[in-house]
Amino acid sequence: QSQLVESGGGLVQPGGSLRLSCVAAGFSLEDYSIGWFRQGPGKEREAVSCISTSGGRAYFADSVRGRFTVSRDTAKRTVYLRMNSLKPEDTAVYYCAAASIVDYSTCDGLYGHWGQGTQVTVSS
Repeated sequence: QSQLVESGGGLVQPGGSLRLSCVAAGFSLEDYSIGWFRQGPGKEREAVSCISTSGGRAYFADSVRGRFTVSRDTAKRTVYLRMNSLKPEDTAVYYCAAASIVDYSTCDGLYGHWGQGTQVTVSS
């Protein structure tokens, strides 16, 4: 069964950092663009970042630009979302998703594979 699995979430104080990981089971992650999304309490899901298959193109939402970075390790078949200077408003469930085609100005795309999500809580 094809699936994505996120890990690395947790509780962190404001100003802290976390690195989320996204790995694939049942298909080749390197064949897909990967998007990171989040859904906070009482909020709609929003795109946070996305990265092309080569890693040469990436998008960041205005709310995270300059604080988050995205990368992929082909050898480890893993995509990472590094989150620095975390704020309470970053609290959300974070999901990774895989798509064949992505608009890198918005991260809109046809995401056929989704993970179950990992909780990130930023609180003192």
